[in-house]
Parts: sequence; C-alpha cells; structure tokens
Amino acid sequence: MSAADAVAGFAAAVAATSRPEAWIHLVSPEALAAEAARVDAAVAGGADLPLAGRLVAVKDNIDVAGCPTTAGAPTFAYRPAADAAAVARLRAAGAIVVGKTNLDQFATGLVGTRSPYGAVRHAVREDRISGGSSSGSAVAVALGLVDLALGTDTAGSGRVPAALHGLWGLKPTRGLVPTTGVVPACASLDCVTVFCADPGLAALAVQVMSGPDAGDPLSSRPAAAAPLPSDARRRLVVPTAADLGELAPGWAERFAHVVDAARAAGLETVERSIAPLLDAARMLYESSFVAERYAAVGDHLEAHRDAIGDAIDPTVARIVLAGAGHSAAALFADQRALEGYRAAATALLADAAAVLTPTTTWHPTLAQVAADPVGANSRMGRFTNFANLLDMAAVALPAGSVGEERFGAMLTGHAFSDVRLLELARVISARTEDGVAVRGVTDGVAAGAREPDEVDVFVVGAHRSGQALNSQLTDRGARLVRGAATAPEYRMYALDTVPPKPGLVRTALEGGSIRGEVWRLPAVGFGTFVDELPAPMAIGSVALDDGSIVTGFLCEPYATDGAQDITAAGDWLAWRGSAVFDTCETTM
Repeated sequence: MSAADAVAGFAAAVAATSRPEAWIHLVSPEALAAEAARVDAAVAGGADLPLAGRLVAVKDNIDVAGCPTTAGAPTFAYRPAADAAAVARLRAAGAIVVGKTNLDQFATGLVGTRSPYGAVRHAVREDRISGGSSSGSAVAVALGLVDLALGTDTAGSGRVPAALHGLWGLKPTRGLVPTTGVVPACASLDCVTVFCADPGLAALAVQVMSGPDAGDPLSSRPAAAAPLPSDARRRLVVPTAADLGELAPGWAERFAHVVDAARAAGLETVERSIAPLLDAARMLYESSFVAERYAAVGDHLEAHRDAIGDAIDPTVARIVLAGAGHSAAALFADQRALEGYRAAATALLADAAAVLTPTTTWHPTLAQVAADPVGANSRMGRFTNFANLLDMAAVALPAGSVGEERFGAMLTGHAFSDVRLLELARVISARTEDGVAVRGVTDGVAAGAREPDEVDVFVVGAHRSGQALNSQLTDRGARLVRGAATAPEYRMYALDTVPPKPGLVRTALEGGSIRGEVWRLPAVGFGTFVDELPAPMAIGSVALDDGSIVTGFLCEPYATDGAQDITAAGDWLAWRGSAVFDTCETTM
C-alpha cells in the first residue's frame, strides 16, 4: 500500500469508529496528504525507508512538531518546535504520524480514565477501561486505525493497555530509546514504548528509534546485555501461588495454560518467590520516589490549583502534590533499599532469562474505577511497577482470552535482553494466542502454510542449502521455504571466522539488497538453535524486499571493524565463488 493510499483511508476510518476520546489532536487531511506524497516520492526515488507509509499514533506526552503537546492537561499545552527524538527517527524511516492520543494525565495512572479529554473506553467492550496511561495509543492500534503507536511506560503504561487489547507491548530497557522530547513522569524511569499487533513490526520500530541522543544522557550508556549461561537462556522463573496473588476469575487457570505452553515450546520453567520484585514495585508510589513526579510537573500543579477538578484531574493532583512532602534523607534511604531489591532481582535471574507473569491482574469496568480510583488502579500494576525501578526490559504478549476478556502475559528480564525476550515471547504466544487481524500486519513469507509453533528464519551465509552449517537447521527439522532477499538497506561483510561467515548489518546510510533463504523450523528447534549461536552473530528482525519482516541472522556491528565490505556482491555464495574470494582465501 502506498503512503497516499494509507492516509486516504485514515480519516474515514476514524469517523467510522466510536472512540473519539482516544484522540486529543488529529493531523489535518491536507497535512497527511502532503506527508504521504513526500514519502511516496522518496520511495520512488530509491530512498531507504523501512517504515514507508506506516501510520503511527503518538501519545500526547511525546512531542510532534506541528501538534500541541498537552500531557493530558489543557493548562500545560505548548507547541514544540521539533519532534521528539523517537518520533523524528520514525519519520526519517518513512512513518507518518496521524495524531496525538489521549492518556492518563501526566502519564499518572494505569486505567485510562484520568483525563479531562474523556475516559478512554476499551476498543471492543465499551463498559470497560482501556488501560493506561497510554490509553488512546492502544485503542488506535486495536481498532486497526494505525499500524503502530507510541506510548510511554514508567509503571506499566506501555504494557497494561496492550494486555487488555490482545496487543504486543514492547517496553525497551531504559535509555535504549531516548526520551528527548518526552514530558517526564519520572525522568529517571520513563521509557518510550511501542504498541503493535505484529511483533516483527514492533521490533523494527524499536530498532529504528534506538541509539544515543544528546538530549538524553541515559541513552549513551553501553547497550550490552549481561552474559547468561547457555542453559539459562531457555529458563523462565514463574511466581509461586502466593506471589501470583488474586487474579480475575479464570485468569489463574489461563496463566497456568501459558506456563504449560512455554514448556511445550521447549522452555524450562522454575517456580520461585518473586517477593523482592513485588516489594520493589510498591516503592514506586509508596516511597519518596514519588517526589520525582513532583519534580516533573509539581510547579505546574501548584500554579494551577484552581483548575483541580476541572482541567486538572483530582486523583493525579493528589498523587503528584504529595511528592512535595518527602525529604532528601528519605530519598537516600529508599535508594539504599532499592539497591537491595536490585541485588535480589539479579540473584533471582542469575540462571534464568526472564520472569513469566500475567501482565495485569484484572480488567475493571469504568464504574469500578470511578468508585475506587486509587485502589482499582493499584491492582493493575502488580507485575509491571518494578521493571523500570530494577532496570529491566519487558515484553507484554497476547496470550488468548478468558471469556470475552483478552488475557496478556509478560516476560520481564535483564537489561538489554530485549531481542531475546521478544523471541521467547513469540514462541510462547504462538502456542496460546488465537490471533488479532489488524490493518497492515505482515507475517513473513508463506504465512498461510506456517504452523503456530514454527518460526521462519532468514539466512544469508553458512546456513544456506549445501553450506557448512546447514545441518544445524535440518537436524532440527527445518525445511526450506524459498529464496528471498533483504530490503535494500543492509550491508554485508566477510567476517574472519571459521568456517567463513558473512555479517549482515542494517544501515541508515546507503545499503544494498542481500540474497538468502527463508527456512521454517519448529519453535523448540529454534530455541536450541539460538542458544548455540556464537558471537558476533545475533538474531533480530530482518526486512525483506517484499515488505515482510522475518527473524534472521544479523551481526554485532563491532565485528565489522576492519572486515571487507562485500555488499556489492549481493550474495554470499556468489562472492565465495568469485576470484576475489579465492585470492583472499589463499592468502589468509
């Protein structure tokens, strides 16, 4: 679909839905048409735009040039001169921002009802909450209005609404995606997140947005996951019954099914108490850490006390203004306590990849939240509140339904283990989820013939047919689907390895299309395959020239230093058969 076609249908689709409260600002049809024309012209001219024509909704605490930023408070509104770093990178990749979405005011809440622009109803069940604080973003994706949406996540705002709508919610490690141009809730904890029905597209969006930015010092820290023993990479920690706590009717049974699905997919589960994580979670609102919310917007609330109950949500005001009463001494004491919880979390996951939990505990009605706004909200964040405090990555994954309610599970793991968490989540979700059809979603090649517990993998070198490492696929029951090629946005290098291997790296500069093969293998086999993958090889999302996104072999960029760039060959096997390769091989 061209960008022009995509935006042409957007306005009509919005008008046909019954969730106007999901939006605070919509970009004019004229501006959308002009942006689409620019993207289509760039693509026609050969520009490398991996997200060309993808429609994006942006939570209204993230700056979009040309749109006001309100953070859910009319009194706070301003017009930014520039896009937030994350938005700018999506636009540079060809994505088109269609509007700003409603949220719990100042991103303070997990329910989606704390907004003077209206309580955001669930996309399907009008009497239920949408979840928050990224309420409108989740609803826009769930209604099929956009391909993906940006949210933010401090306590679970990028995961809870995903779970309630059967979507994927990717909460990257803190700093992976810069927060430059984001109105802070708790500046040291905030993350930009992605809602999507297609995990491959979500991962691509995170990849596009990632990287250092001068406006966010945290984004410049080294993005390296701590090494794990090979047997730990397929092990998941599951909470005890006591730590699982009270769940909505039928949810405990559904979670047990998810655990069984993980085991059936070849993952090992171990039951352990996650009490230190839950204790840390309570500190987000029950300790001096709430003072960071006051540091963010307290002055604004103090100056607009007369608007509380009207333009300022009273529950949000009460939470934020209470942060002014904490002392520096209390903060230092709480930081010391949190260090203990971080040490306990490290020990808990010393031999495991992640904790597997439900994403949230229930799906209340609008009336239930109105009757008990604080108590209802606090129940939502039981399994999400600790992740950013403990510097962890998390993925919320769709995991089927309980009656009419969508059920979401979640993997929370080590900092910068984002790619591994997503791959594990995809394996689990494939065995538990009945699928959600959303506009623009692709599922790799030959989607109709793929079983739910199979994974497609794109390979370009030594794992191709007839090559030295192909048996690592065939021994695991893999079968060849077809030949394929990447989108023209990759560079290929000849790595100094034994046996010789190519290194595939996505580039924001000039790249090329690289030939390879798509193989389909059972999820269990894929898991053991990934575990045995040696450095500097890595597994990630690869964009193919037909517009699909599949899992594939990539290379860590450090390994290309000094390596020969062989992108021009376009095919590893063609390069191996060339005289240039023969000459290089004989002189090594």
